[in-house]
Amino acid sequence: MLQRIFNFLLFSNIYIAVCAALMVMQTMQFFPGGKHNSTFLYFIVSSTLVSYNFHWFLTRPKPGTSQRGDWTLKHRGVLLVMLMIGIAGSIIFFIPLMKHWLPIGFIVFITFIYSAPKIPIFSRLNKIAVAKTLFLTTVWVYVTSVLYFLVNEIPYTQEQFLFVLSRFFLIYCICILFDYRDHEDDRKNGLSSLPVNVNSSTLAIFFYGSALLFIIVTTLLYFKSWQGVDVMLMLIPGIIVALLYNYARNHFSDYLYYFILDGMMMFSSLLTLLIGF
Repeated sequence: MLQRIFNFLLFSNIYIAVCAALMVMQTMQFFPGGKHNSTFLYFIVSSTLVSYNFHWFLTRPKPGTSQRGDWTLKHRGVLLVMLMIGIAGSIIFFIPLMKHWLPIGFIVFITFIYSAPKIPIFSRLNKIAVAKTLFLTTVWVYVTSVLYFLVNEIPYTQEQFLFVLSRFFLIYCICILFDYRDHEDDRKNGLSSLPVNVNSSTLAIFFYGSALLFIIVTTLLYFKSWQGVDVMLMLIPGIIVALLYNYARNHFSDYLYYFILDGMMMFSSLLTLLIGF
């Protein structure tokens, strides 16, 4: 029973929507003053449900290849319901944000391009969705931090830049692992990603180099008068991801990737929010 509930939360994309929500809440925590906090947060949750359920509803995995694949084939109706819920929420919460249609519309278009090639009439867009590792990292950073600044018209600061850069390098490390897992399928489908284009040694350099840059950039926030405890909590997921590199390259469990590695994106958010209460 607990296994079924866990699979539902994970594979119906509720979990990843919660991850996005916590990441946005951390951005709000460190950069208060937003005029649309609640509305923006609900919009991000709804649009994440749309994006992920749209993608997985269009995905037709081979039976027996993965736990998520088998769950997806068996529960396509659930994915469709979650997609409809996400669409309804996105429309409702977009209305108060309509003034900012351009930065929101930009990311909606970019996200559509990523999943659209799964629809036959848009299959040629597969040639556009290149540099998958960088693409996915940029989308996540934009949605969970940059878009908040734009929608709420929060003045630019160096702290914002360092925060966004810190989040970028962490997510980039995670995306490298996801794309390594998928690199054979990506190569067959003509998708460009870092693991497709470089050998294992070069991939390790990119990964550990990004992890090092994450540590450096995050530490620089301390010298911008951030609380030491917040900086240390932000460093924790990067250290965990770095320690998981070799293990994750040899173990492709859906729970490892979709629960633990995806969860690392929001882990520091959870920690700083709990400390902040």
